[in-house]
Amino acid sequence: MRILIIGGTRFLGRHIVNSARVRGHEVTLFNRGETNPNLYQSVKKIRGDRATDMDQVSGQWDAVIDTCGYLPRIVKKSAEALKDKVSHYVFISSISVYESFSKVGIHEGDPVGTLNNEAVEEITGETYGPLKALCEKEVQNVYGIHSLIIRPGLIVGPHDPTDRFTYWPMRVKRGGEILAPQSAGVPVQIIDARDLADFIINLLHHDVCGTFNATGPETPLTMGALLDTCKLVTGSDAKFTWAPLDFLTDNHVAPWSELPAWVPDTEEDAGFSRVDISKARKAGLTFSSLAATIHDTIAWASERPAEYEWKAGLKPEREQELLEKLSV
Repeated sequence: MRILIIGGTRFLGRHIVNSARVRGHEVTLFNRGETNPNLYQSVKKIRGDRATDMDQVSGQWDAVIDTCGYLPRIVKKSAEALKDKVSHYVFISSISVYESFSKVGIHEGDPVGTLNNEAVEEITGETYGPLKALCEKEVQNVYGIHSLIIRPGLIVGPHDPTDRFTYWPMRVKRGGEILAPQSAGVPVQIIDARDLADFIINLLHHDVCGTFNATGPETPLTMGALLDTCKLVTGSDAKFTWAPLDFLTDNHVAPWSELPAWVPDTEEDAGFSRVDISKARKAGLTFSSLAATIHDTIAWASERPAEYEWKAGLKPEREQELLEKLSV
């Protein structure tokens, strides 16, 4: 196949490039050349800004994979500009599109979020999901049955720029007493970026379209099991101190950012980490072992500079302060 990738040099995009090339597909990248511009010296690159330069993209491809669409206006422009140049449009969306997370077992047909003002372009915690849903709609309006919508959960693994998973393997590796969120039984759903990339390329190879929730792992995972596996992989002396939800709330500890991969297991968000992925599994989604993902994430993160500024996770002094409060 000939595949055009919008983006392709940051996180999921680079794993998609790798997956496609390993399988012998011809890849072209369209991006601004600002992130890792020296990656993939032998891959054809088209430089430009998707907001202004899509009309200048020339060529014919079997599929385009849009890894970085967040605003409906821009995604619409991309879809329309490529309509006569690309047979299938793959849009990387998010499970955040859903209107409510109170339901356990959310599936692809459940309602998506909406905005009172669809012209809004400020991306916040409240608008991110509905904007992604509108992006999906723009792709489907142009490509119809030739569109493939992927709704990942938390994407993890090497080259993750968010640290929303990387924090835990690296923190556990450091050892000592670790502040852990809520309880060991809190559910967690994650997907290794390499598994997600392989799934997308496999769907394209088999000419599959439609909409898929794409997260994992194959069997239910808890925060306790995640941290225990980190400890097993690293061989550290970590000791986990579980902070009750009330304590975390009272001390303004932010889920997802200060304590990554964790969303409070409450009635309101009971379904956030219990999304139905049966459709994707039937379509061929497979999973790396959690231990392998942790091992490879640590190997990559350990190569970053010592002065690297973490994007997520508790700072050591903040963690120590909370542990001391919890022990009183």
